[in-house]
Amino acid sequence: MALYKTLTISAATKVFIWKIEESLDELKQGISLTKNSEQRLADMKSEIHQKGFLSIRHLLKEVGLTDADLHYDEFGKPKLTNGRFISITHSFGFTGIIFSYESEVGIDIEKQREKILKIAHKFTPIEEYKTIANVDALISKLTIVWGAKESLYKIYGKKKLLFLHHIYIEDFKFADEKTTGDIRYNGEENSYEIQFLEFEGFTCVYAY
Repeated sequence: MALYKTLTISAATKVFIWKIEESLDELKQGISLTKNSEQRLADMKSEIHQKGFLSIRHLLKEVGLTDADLHYDEFGKPKLTNGRFISITHSFGFTGIIFSYESEVGIDIEKQREKILKIAHKFTPIEEYKTIANVDALISKLTIVWGAKESLYKIYGKKKLLFLHHIYIEDFKFADEKTTGDIRYNGEENSYEIQFLEFEGFTCVYAY
């Protein structure tokens, strides 16, 4: 059982990333599931989704939580009680959570893939990035922007928020490993800190 990365944002907020290398049987060891979660796991057709589901329960243990502490609201947003906040992500062989005692949080892990070039116009004004000549660098940048918007979408936690029209990400340099983002919707504007890192062809972005 291997925790891949632990990132401390503050005394109250941390990120945990798991690299899935275990078998299903190994991942079932050391955790307990509610009846509802056992049924959800049984209903999953894909083994990688089952492994992701179980590895997230191991990440919950890192912050002293169990499967029973986690529930979902009517929009599918994960919730905790007692003034605690969580966000969850799963992409291929990696899962992650961001946990906070402080404020709403969001996290996203994405595999860096060329297909993002084809959909970029749907989530960001692509002309902002026309100056990036290197294709790999452009894929990397757009994946960070997507992850940042996905993280803010998760914080907002309701439908109808549009990536292109309601979520704005301040431009950034790769070396900074951070930026800021705004949600502008229904006459309200909220700003968030955003940090990002890359590993093994994946990008992790988290917002708080």
